[in-house]
Amino acid sequence: MEEAAVVEAETEMNGMTQGIISRAERLVQEQLGGDSSGHDWWHLFRVARTARRIAEAEGADVFVCELAALLHDLADEKLVEDQEAGQRRIEAWLNETGVSPGDTDHIMEIIRTVSYSGGHGVPMRTLEGRIVQDADRLDAIGAIGIGRTFAYGGAKGRLMHDPAQAPREAMTREEYRSSGGTAINHFYEKLLKLKDLMNTDTGRALALERHRYMEGFLEQFYQEWEGESPMFRKTP
Repeated sequence: MEEAAVVEAETEMNGMTQGIISRAERLVQEQLGGDSSGHDWWHLFRVARTARRIAEAEGADVFVCELAALLHDLADEKLVEDQEAGQRRIEAWLNETGVSPGDTDHIMEIIRTVSYSGGHGVPMRTLEGRIVQDADRLDAIGAIGIGRTFAYGGAKGRLMHDPAQAPREAMTREEYRSSGGTAINHFYEKLLKLKDLMNTDTGRALALERHRYMEGFLEQFYQEWEGESPMFRKTP
């Protein structure tokens, strides 16, 4: 009887957590479904899925990772006018939805510190936070990251590339957020740095593959920008 009671309790708990995840998915779809800057519902769907898979591989709390990943952009300073007000709305939603106080505090800590912020962010304290950060950064690199970079640049009216504009180094957090650099420079100012900033073994392995893909893309981009092709090369 005791074993059956444990199984029943676990089943009930799994049902409750899945219900909360489903409600979070609907919330995100409502608020960010029409975003065209690369921070839409599908970005959060991918980050949550990756966070769940890394959490399973690393032995972390899957529920905390998945829920924090789903909600993290609802208070992103790139998307909301008042970041602190956005965080308060998320916390209120977690409380109203029945998330435990401990999980709510943990999720809010992750949301407040997940951002790259020009490399000036606060280090993640928990394994779950490190996993969500890895999942978010993985969606910024590789083929998906390339697409999101140009989507964001287009949404902000930024140039694709300008050879006269060199990538900026040692930016402050404010300069990183307010700057209007080109899409190509964003690879050097952030994306190519992320491989070495991964927190988990799983994240590092996934990042290496995506990093190499970006390097190949940039090589091809510059060849096409310069109008180069093996077809134009004269044989001796």
